[in-house]
Amino acid sequence: MFNNGDIYEKNENGKVYCGKNIMLSIINLAAKEISGVSSLSSNFGSRLRKFFSSNYFEGVKVSYTKNKNLIIDLYLNVFFGYSVTDVAYRVQENVKNGISNMISTKIEGINIHVMGVDFSREDLAKY
Repeated sequence: MFNNGDIYEKNENGKVYCGKNIMLSIINLAAKEISGVSSLSSNFGSRLRKFFSSNYFEGVKVSYTKNKNLIIDLYLNVFFGYSVTDVAYRVQENVKNGISNMISTKIEGINIHVMGVDFSREDLAKY
């Protein structure tokens, strides 16, 4: 169940609350774990979203469907030399697994928005 973006469940022992910032942190960390992800995007537009939206956390935006399912939008930068589609797929899978293992809520979609390519890796200095 949802309450102001927070997730809570009731079981035989009582209630379990998970604040939306916890969920956003889980998503953020799961995305950053993937090889090829340089960073989560922090451009001017994302800073505005963070300022005006309580469901935004450094490159992560969460919204809910009418059925209370999650829709996750991730804005990230990928290191040069990595397959963008492969990195995006692995991020989707890792985020899905991270949320499923920690929070029992359904995910309707994980949308990856690649905002840029990062050329700053040391092994690219020879180019």
